[in-house]
Amino acid sequence: MSAPLDGVVVVAVEQAIAAPLATRHLADLGATVVKVEHPDGGDFARHYDDNTAGQSTYFVWANRGKQSVVVDLKTDAGRARLDALITGADVFVQNLSAGAAERAGLLAHQLLERYPSIVACDISGYGLDGPRADDKAYDLAIQAEAGAVMLTGSPDEPSKIGISIADISAGMYALSSILAALYRRDRTGEGAAISLSMLECLTEWTSPQVLNAAATGVAPDRSPRRHPMIAPYGMFDLANGASVLIAVQSDREWRAMAEGVLLRPELAHDERFATNSARIANVDELESIMSEALAACSADEARDRLRSSRITVADVRDPLDVWHHEQLAARDRKVDVTTETGTAQVFKAPFNISGHTDQGGHVPALDEHQKGSGTFWRSTS
Repeated sequence: MSAPLDGVVVVAVEQAIAAPLATRHLADLGATVVKVEHPDGGDFARHYDDNTAGQSTYFVWANRGKQSVVVDLKTDAGRARLDALITGADVFVQNLSAGAAERAGLLAHQLLERYPSIVACDISGYGLDGPRADDKAYDLAIQAEAGAVMLTGSPDEPSKIGISIADISAGMYALSSILAALYRRDRTGEGAAISLSMLECLTEWTSPQVLNAAATGVAPDRSPRRHPMIAPYGMFDLANGASVLIAVQSDREWRAMAEGVLLRPELAHDERFATNSARIANVDELESIMSEALAACSADEARDRLRSSRITVADVRDPLDVWHHEQLAARDRKVDVTTETGTAQVFKAPFNISGHTDQGGHVPALDEHQKGSGTFWRSTS
């Protein structure tokens, strides 16, 4: 069975994470992705470290399965080379600065005028207009602007989120927008100009807290161990020094928690805790009661009670623990990728579409396919 995007050709002028992640997932789904890189070292994410098979971990993660060509967009020959690539492409993605993309004629709406059937996608920090359109933006800057930093951390100190969530959210909205536009093109023949703002993508994800603050006039409290709007939902310490994450999402689950886990059935209908609103209003008292009860439980005992009561429980793992996660191992979630300096294991893409298997693929060396050392897709123009 063919891959879902078999035959789709993607050209991407990209660097860092947001655009490369979107196009990597297109490659995961079978598209041919030609990564166009700057002659001065290529994608700067290549140089973050050399920890994964001699390559940058971020670069390996976001670029496997692609081809790499170097094109100097400041020269006539380079611009002609890129035009030839775009002529044969179904999809074009770029995350240059807005000014640079416009000067090069690479904004999505500019390309759509020249290639009416292309699906072209811009990814920028703040969007192509408005007072912040020309500002540079990286992941942490957008976390700060979208409210994510002020929603994370302790009461005394806000904190960034531990992953590149602004980049990842933009990459995933780029992916879904491109797939939707390709689906529409199959029906209508029409291409699409897609313009994504990292700020708008992450603000969509912080919307529940932002909307709640707008409605109440009060910003949510920060806590490193609890959910700001649902209780009980957070980390609790056990007798042996372990910690678990416990999540109660409904009043029915709270009653099961009180009776089957805390062994305090009188709490099930206590007015202080009977509804989520009441539990949030009395969250400090609630967590004190829970902490006292759970501190006497071993990890196994706590997990057994929670699972028997159908309450969500999770171990609090560090990244090394995740690499050895028994559930991921049981589901065979690792695959080999090759690089110019070795072989590395990575996690498979999570699509799990019947008839399609993640083959891992190759992480391209800079300009590998321009030089002819790989199988380079060429336009037929």
